[in-house]
Amino acid sequence: MTDIKYVTRYFPVLLGLFLFSTLADARPKIGLALGGGGAKGAAHIGVLKILEQHNIPIDYIAGTSIGSVVGGMYATGLSADEVETLMFSTPWEQGYSDSVPREKLPWRIKQQNDKFNIPLEMGIEHAQLKMPSGLLQGQKAMELLRGVLGVHPNFDSFDDLAIPYRAVATDLASYRMVVLDKGNLIAAMQASSSVPGALAPAEMGSLLLVDGGITQNLPVDVVRSMGADIVIAVDIGSELLKKEDLNSTIAVISQLSSFLTNQNTVEQKTLLTNNDFLLLPDIEGLSTTDWSLLEAGLVRGEAAANSQLGRLASLSLDDASYQEYLSERNNRRGLLLARSEQVVTEIRLSSKSNVAGALILEKLQLETGTTIDASELNAAIDRVYSIDEFQRVNAYTLLENGEKTLHVEAEGKSWGPNFLKFGIGWEDDFDNQSDLNFDVAYIMRDLTDYGGEWRSQMELGEQKVFDTEFYLPLDENRNFYSSSNYLYRSFEWDFFLKDTPSIPIEQSFSSISQGIGYNYTQQGYTEIGLIAEAGEFSNEYYLGKKLNYSSYGGYFKFGFDTLDSISFPTKGTYFKIDTFLRKEDIADHEVLGESDSPLTSLFVDVNWKSALNFGNHSIVAKASYAETVTRNGDESVYFSQLGGFLNLSGYSKGALTGSKKVFTAGIYQFDLGKSFLELENLPLYLGISFETGNVWQEGDSLEESGLILSSSVFLGLESMLGPVALGYGRASTDSQAFYFYLGKNF
Repeated sequence: MTDIKYVTRYFPVLLGLFLFSTLADARPKIGLALGGGGAKGAAHIGVLKILEQHNIPIDYIAGTSIGSVVGGMYATGLSADEVETLMFSTPWEQGYSDSVPREKLPWRIKQQNDKFNIPLEMGIEHAQLKMPSGLLQGQKAMELLRGVLGVHPNFDSFDDLAIPYRAVATDLASYRMVVLDKGNLIAAMQASSSVPGALAPAEMGSLLLVDGGITQNLPVDVVRSMGADIVIAVDIGSELLKKEDLNSTIAVISQLSSFLTNQNTVEQKTLLTNNDFLLLPDIEGLSTTDWSLLEAGLVRGEAAANSQLGRLASLSLDDASYQEYLSERNNRRGLLLARSEQVVTEIRLSSKSNVAGALILEKLQLETGTTIDASELNAAIDRVYSIDEFQRVNAYTLLENGEKTLHVEAEGKSWGPNFLKFGIGWEDDFDNQSDLNFDVAYIMRDLTDYGGEWRSQMELGEQKVFDTEFYLPLDENRNFYSSSNYLYRSFEWDFFLKDTPSIPIEQSFSSISQGIGYNYTQQGYTEIGLIAEAGEFSNEYYLGKKLNYSSYGGYFKFGFDTLDSISFPTKGTYFKIDTFLRKEDIADHEVLGESDSPLTSLFVDVNWKSALNFGNHSIVAKASYAETVTRNGDESVYFSQLGGFLNLSGYSKGALTGSKKVFTAGIYQFDLGKSFLELENLPLYLGISFETGNVWQEGDSLEESGLILSSSVFLGLESMLGPVALGYGRASTDSQAFYFYLGKNF
């Protein structure tokens, strides 16, 4: 009796829900097919905004490349306005570089990268060269997507999103379309957007996936197979170039790429029926890579949707029905947010490299029992990636038996672990000094469980250098290390005596050293050790014969470096101190080695540079001090040099040599590139410097020589080959010099 009364009482309500459900099911299901086109994808947002304004629901979404990104964001339940805000506030152009910012790199890697400035790292194995599978590995792009979407646990099906969703990719091995319908949402978007050659293929199980535009740039049949009765297809693909426009290599390559996408797009358009919609935003003048044109793309997407509003209006729901649709979508979005906000109960590491797991976990600095959001996870991954030994570091979450697990994958460089690096530099003073040097290094890594490394490098040019070091971390966190080094160097410098012209001295030496060091932070180190050196001085006219010398002793080094650029910094600090206590032995000579040998010397070299940034303005301060002190005031074989661009401008490089050196400078830099030329990724500086300093011989006083004032004006550029500078300097002694630098640090 109770059951009958319950049914009788609620029968009208149940009947209403049944009728509403029947009517809702009777409504034709609308699917959205969003095509690929890079930065032109803002047009998709414009279409979404018009659909929302006119109460047109979307029941299914399939996207390719940028279509998978915009579609995936919308599928999580974001509104068109929210998608617009996120897209427009995200610096997508940063995805074109995977390099670690200099200030975040370990001290040791910084010094290597500053010298080996050619942005090409080749691997070598079994006497064969190995190259990366793409110009980019997609590390930064993955971070940008995570910042936009948040940290969603993997899905058993993308049908569980607020709007059922599919991403289209291509199997690189079989040239077959792959429809991604489950797993990690960000990984699906990235696989769908991995342009072959530019981005390394994405690995998913046994598949190597690249951009879906190669096989299905406008996924009409995919969204139809999801259950769509009516398809709204948005095509932003590039039209084929005309004959008169095929006048460059880039144009021809672009045309070949368009052949693939245009052919499969034409095939997909034939699947559209009279009940479907094809929107063709005007993409004239838009670029696949210029993200500054997002606003123009959005406006043209709105225009394309408005142009067919007469027909699209037939899909509109009344306000009540559309609010019911939005309510259901928002409820599903709430479930997604609840999943993503669960606390992490376990962190699991999957390292496909020889970097110790303890070091990776130390860099992550994440704790269980907390909610880890996208910004925290991106920062943690950045810390691991900045070790600079991975091609990719990724993280995703899984829900297993109600528990949330964070999985971190650190993938070593597939073209390693042995590498070739190259550097080139050119320096000219437009007078009598021109120096072109070439550097090459061979690095063997992973020689021990803790990451032992053998690095050998050679420099050819004005000076000749061969340097080899065995670097041995002593613990799994790489805090302590041993460094065994052999160095050969041959170069020329000018020796000054009072009231006489400078004496050109040719010097060559070999040294061996053994040190023990401590990396007290990623950007800093300290080291103590022993060193021995044997060398010779020669100048046929002044010295008459080669003078041999030798020394041995101990050293202490300390360094810290957070500069964002070694030559044109805008922020950070560099500080380094080197001290050597040696016993020197050199033959007696009227020019060199006048004192009794051997002698004891203490050499101290301190260098500091710091930078502050105020918008497009930067202030750089630098100072250096060096002195060799001997017990009896005798001359040591170790000298300091001064002169060159921003190192007492007005004098050529190394023009002043002595046992004591003092130097300080203040530099102002104005970023012309960002302020006037709107070149966000090409820092071009106009600068001016004011400098003072000098060098002294042993026994000289400051009053005898005095400080030299100097200033300079310059144009400087941070290029792919390192710093480029053109400058002019003049000193208070009326000495002046012009400078041109390419790839050389100063």
